[in-house]
Amino acid sequence: FHCDTCGCCYSVELKNNHKCVQDSMKQNCPICQENLFNSTLECRVLRCGHTMHRDCLKSLMDQARWPTCPLCNVSIMDSAITWQQLDHEIAATPMPEEYKHQKVMLLCNDCHTRGEVPLHFLGLKCPNQDCGSYNTRRV
Repeated sequence: FHCDTCGCCYSVELKNNHKCVQDSMKQNCPICQENLFNSTLECRVLRCGHTMHRDCLKSLMDQARWPTCPLCNVSIMDSAITWQQLDHEIAATPMPEEYKHQKVMLLCNDCHTRGEVPLHFLGLKCPNQDCGSYNTRRV
């Protein structure tokens, strides 16, 4: 099918099942910088709607602890198991007394929620209960 917003023909599996980004295929691959629209290489649409070459995505996923889109920092894959492991590690690693009650402001890269959360050296968890991501940054 042809997505007018993205400006490209996609597999019918993606019809009504992808996030549209205006002219996403008329951009360069964020990894190798080759123009996606003119490329003969297979492309993939990420959860965030950005696109890149399949081989570039594979390389990114092989190299990253939890891979994120190089354009918007949204998690590329469902990382719920990784977040659960971090929950357990954080629960088993108490903060030193001088930091125990300190809070920080953060922005979640996955759901874009802002909020105040307890400081922990191992990670800062998104305050949105429906998200629970550790793909966050201090603001």
